[in-house]
Amino acid sequence: MHNRHLSPRKRALLSLGTGVALLAASGFIGELRNYQGAQVAVYLVAIASIILLTGYSGQISLGHGAIMALGGYGAALSFTLWNFPFEIALAFGVIVGTMGGFILGVAAARLSGPYLAGTTLALAVGLPSIADQFHVLGGEQGLNFDIGDPPHWVVRLEGNDFTQYKWFFWISTVVALIALWAITNLLHSSYGRNWRAGRNNAVAAGLAGINVARGKVLAFTVSSALASLAGALFALLLGLVTPTAFPLSLSFAIVTGAVLAGVGNLAGSIVGGVVLVAIPEISGALTTHLGDSQKVSANLPGLVMSALLILVVLFMPNGLRIRKFKRAKKTT
Repeated sequence: MHNRHLSPRKRALLSLGTGVALLAASGFIGELRNYQGAQVAVYLVAIASIILLTGYSGQISLGHGAIMALGGYGAALSFTLWNFPFEIALAFGVIVGTMGGFILGVAAARLSGPYLAGTTLALAVGLPSIADQFHVLGGEQGLNFDIGDPPHWVVRLEGNDFTQYKWFFWISTVVALIALWAITNLLHSSYGRNWRAGRNNAVAAGLAGINVARGKVLAFTVSSALASLAGALFALLLGLVTPTAFPLSLSFAIVTGAVLAGVGNLAGSIVGGVVLVAIPEISGALTTHLGDSQKVSANLPGLVMSALLILVVLFMPNGLRIRKFKRAKKTT
């Protein structure tokens, strides 16, 4: 069933039902699968930020990994320096990333195509180096973001076998579902229609009374809010934030996930997230056959991702969508 046929109330019920099912399923899978499920939820939010930005407003970003870093550093800094509860720290990380995205979005509204992509790419390259220069950001060692064991009320509810990885899965899943529900409603509102109109024909949209430049700034800001949320959750899973945790390859990875999902297909972000988490396992299996050398294990995931991206662009430019077969009409 396609989300555009669902009312906001039905979308809320669908998200609630999905969340309950996933949280219940976490008790029947192992630690590794819980952690991987949390990773899928993080990638899902990050990919959704690219789908909103590129698929709906027509802007290209190759530096969303840097915006994820803003969210991660904002969350870890408030958690470590000011002793914020991790829930408030996550929200603070989103605020920091959103503010950074707004500033970048104002500049991005005047750029398009390769110029915008190059600007965001420069941000992704330069931001880790900037983080190294500030002692308050932890330098190369980074900042701690270890939230510790699950709270007592969860342990009393689920039992003593409720582990930290399950807690990570619960947090990431709930936050991702809420974010997707909110962004789906936004994309089906007048804002989403205005973004698509500006993407398809900026001149016609302007003649229709749509402020295309302001819409681009808003789209970049909302996309940055999603990316910074994904970055804060990513930092939560890692337990710390370092410059090497948000490399340039992360930006390329979430763009690859968006292409796999089908840019413009928000529901396909689930597919992209699963594939990105599965690539290291596939690479690990290939490494055992090619020879377990350090060079092979370090470079193979990037090679597999690049090859997959090229194949999808060549043979499935609309992404890995599940086609629906319609019944043929009867002819008389």
